[in-house]
Amino acid sequence: MSKQLILDRIRQALSASSAAPEIPRDYRRGAAPVDLDLLVDRLVDYKAAVHRGSDISRFVRQIIGSGSLVVPPGLPPEWLPLGVPARVDDRLSAADIAAADGVLTAAAVAIAETGTIVLDASPDQGRRILSLLPDLHICVLRPEQVVASVPEAVARLDPGRPLTWISGPSATSDIELNRVEGVHGPRNLHVVLWEAA
Repeated sequence: MSKQLILDRIRQALSASSAAPEIPRDYRRGAAPVDLDLLVDRLVDYKAAVHRGSDISRFVRQIIGSGSLVVPPGLPPEWLPLGVPARVDDRLSAADIAAADGVLTAAAVAIAETGTIVLDASPDQGRRILSLLPDLHICVLRPEQVVASVPEAVARLDPGRPLTWISGPSATSDIELNRVEGVHGPRNLHVVLWEAA
């Protein structure tokens, strides 16, 4: 009886020819001033380590130490320090990628307001699996890739590409709010903000 009542109400609501309400689209669009310090604050708040400067290979060496890296095929070779073992992902197996101590990638865009980095699987970023399996992700950002807001980032991205949105190292919490890191991605995120000397 109550099932029939509910179905009758649904039919009645669907038969009414009321026009759908207009959806407001007045949220911020267009270029807004970019605050790199805000991006850094947000990243640090998410427990990412941020390095600012022009010598990318020096930062990478400091971060990885004697460990090994996996890198996407389009990564600029000058970003790799001499002597650091690095395997180019030419369709490496998941086991080979997971065995690396870390991954070094570029990024497509970063959002200062939210502290979010977006990868779009371009040649200098590689397959999505690269940024998910190793325990350490080193990501290089250029200041011109940083935008102020999410609408600006979405406007720059190609929705047909596989997008990975990263806001700090992988973390989740259970019902008792116990934080667990590394469940679905790297436990350690290092962002190198590449600023010209």
